[in-house]
Amino acid sequence: MSEPAAEPAGVLLVDKPRGITSHDVVDSVRRLYRTRRVGHAGTLDPMATGLLIVLVGKATKASDQLMAQDKEYLGEATLGIVTDTQDAEGETLETRPVPAIAEEQVRAALASMLGDQLQVPPMHSAKKIGGKKLYDLARQGLEVAREPRAISLAEFALLSWESPRINFRVRCTKGTYVRTLAFDLGRKLGPGAHLSMLRRTRSGGLDLARARTLPELGAMSDAQLVAALIPVAEATAAA
Repeated sequence: MSEPAAEPAGVLLVDKPRGITSHDVVDSVRRLYRTRRVGHAGTLDPMATGLLIVLVGKATKASDQLMAQDKEYLGEATLGIVTDTQDAEGETLETRPVPAIAEEQVRAALASMLGDQLQVPPMHSAKKIGGKKLYDLARQGLEVAREPRAISLAEFALLSWESPRINFRVRCTKGTYVRTLAFDLGRKLGPGAHLSMLRRTRSGGLDLARARTLPELGAMSDAQLVAALIPVAEATAAA
């Protein structure tokens, strides 16, 4: 009688597409690897794309260690429109004309946000207060007090400025809400802003360049799927 096949285990780097949740990706990986033991190390909002670290089998035990790493994102802030979610998914709260803003002003505003700081989590977030997710309370029209959390920005660099859009790269500690950075940047520059694009490119030493898309994974054989898993020891060492 043959031995049952060992449960696959390891870290899978997925390039999450826009428009689906991180949990949708987890469900797809569960079907591909035929195991329920699948999780992820750090949510991406539905509008965000890029690096999602998916943990398969025993690798789920490394979740806290992998989530604790610094992150790198490419983002776009659009000036002149403020939304209730601070990103493009929300309802518009304010629309203002965008004045003439020099590139030097944008660079100075970005530079002023570097370093250690406190950030208040947005109401439209998965953070829990009193056992309830903030976005569930926000959908009921409620706003509750949120404790600011310590974050740090190692880089907040301008990639391009073509009014009303600011394209940037940010390197930040875990738990940083990039849409709140976009909101705060808009306030510094005057007309307000929302996050119109976000792509995670790195988490610790794990890079988007090693990630696979869901269609690529769906076309793989069982052996190729197993080969795509990064051993936990390697992933945590890289992180």
